[in-house]
Amino acid sequence: MELIPVIDLMGGAVVHARRGAREAYRPIETPLSASAAPLDVAGGLLALGAFRTLYVADLDAIAGRGGHDAALGALRARHPGLDLWVDAGEAAPAVLARRAAEGPGRPVVGSESLVSLDAATAALGAGGGILSLDHGPEGPRGPVELFERPDLWPEAVIVMTLAQVGAGQGPDLDTLDAVLARAGGRRVYAAGGVRDAGDLHALAARGVAGVLLASALHDGRLSRADIAAFTA
Repeated sequence: MELIPVIDLMGGAVVHARRGAREAYRPIETPLSASAAPLDVAGGLLALGAFRTLYVADLDAIAGRGGHDAALGALRARHPGLDLWVDAGEAAPAVLARRAAEGPGRPVVGSESLVSLDAATAALGAGGGILSLDHGPEGPRGPVELFERPDLWPEAVIVMTLAQVGAGQGPDLDTLDAVLARAGGRRVYAAGGVRDAGDLHALAARGVAGVLLASALHDGRLSRADIAAFTA
C-alpha cells in the first residue's frame, strides 16, 4: 500500500486542512518546516520516508481564484522523480488533457467540480486523470450517478471524506468498503482520518492501494518506522 503525503495550497502557502471547512484554513504550523512555504513543507514531508507521490490540493484554483502552477513547477524542479497528483478543480476535457500531457502534475478530477454526469463523462474521457469521489458531511458531492457508475471510473479512484480530514477520527471505512465492492480491479485510495499505524494496517488489509496523509505526519503519530514499513 502506497503512502502519499498531502499539501493544501491557499494564498501561496500550505494551509492546515480540517473537516473541509476551507474558509477557516490557516497557514500550517508544523515541526517539519520552518515556514508554510510549499517547497519548505513539501521538503519536510518528503524527508520522512521514501514517498513516490505527493498529492496537492490547489484550493484557490478549485475556488476559481487563480492557482499555484508556478509553485507546482518549482516542486517538480526540486523533486524531479516525484509523481505529483494535482486537484486544481479542473473539469474541461482540454484543460485536463493538457495537464496530463504537459503538467505540472497529473490531474485529479474531483467530483465536487463536476456539474453533471455528462460533464463527468467528458472529463474522465480526457484520459490520464485520477477520479476523486468527494464526500462532504451532507453526502456525495457532485453528480450522484457518478458514484454508482464504476464503468465511468478510471483505473485510480480516491475516496475523499472531507469531514474526516484533519479530524483524527479514523478513516471512513463504510464508504471505502462500498467503493471497494464496486471498483473491480481499480486501485482505490483512501483520504481522510488516518490516525496511526493501526489505521494503515486496517486499510491495507482491506485491499486499499494507497492512503493520503497529512495530519498524522505533521504531528508525529506516524513514526519513521511506521512509514518505512510501507515505503522501504
